Amino acid sequence: MMKPLILALDLEGVLVPEIWVAVARQTGIEALGLTTRDEPDYDALMRKRLDALDRHGVRLSDIRAIIAELEPLPGASRFLAAMREQAQAVLLSDTFYEFAGPLMRKLDWPTLFCNSLETDADGRIVGYRLRKPDGKRAAVQAFQELRFAVVAVGDSYNDTGMLAQADVGLLFQPSENVRRDFPRFPVTQTYGDIEQAVARALTE
Repeated sequence: MMKPLILALDLEGVLVPEIWVAVARQTGIEALGLTTRDEPDYDALMRKRLDALDRHGVRLSDIRAIIAELEPLPGASRFLAAMREQAQAVLLSDTFYEFAGPLMRKLDWPTLFCNSLETDADGRIVGYRLRKPDGKRAAVQAFQELRFAVVAVGDSYNDTGMLAQADVGLLFQPSENVRRDFPRFPVTQTYGDIEQAVARALTE
């Protein structure tokens, strides 16, 4: 009997725009424009972000106001709805629950595993808490231990652990440096490409 399928999707860069890039654009703080496509070390990246937020006095409420204006990527809502008819779709993201609400509403509230922020009494972001180190890979492994097959899709360095763990790992519109450093993963450019990969997984 074929195993039931979970489609594990990264959020930013796959279904919605990069949140930190949008914040950098709106605030004019260039340091916030770096993403996990640029910096493989997530902790180093977050420390740079927190330092920039502190220096410029940007609060959580400021970021949430920017996020509220963002929309899912073109076709993302339709794609996610279609996939949820064929597999259990789960979002595995290194974003934060304090950020994600407005975008989750626009995606019809899919299941999201992500991290949490720490704020002070003035609403400044002072730290973050990972759900678990290498949490995306650990989630995929846990699904497999529950006898699910997993197709995982991501776009950045921080997704490569889950792609390697998955039964099928796909890069989605990766930057050239990610593509170059991880040639083992097939590259998809459209949601149709992902749909075809899921269809193959369901019949193999």
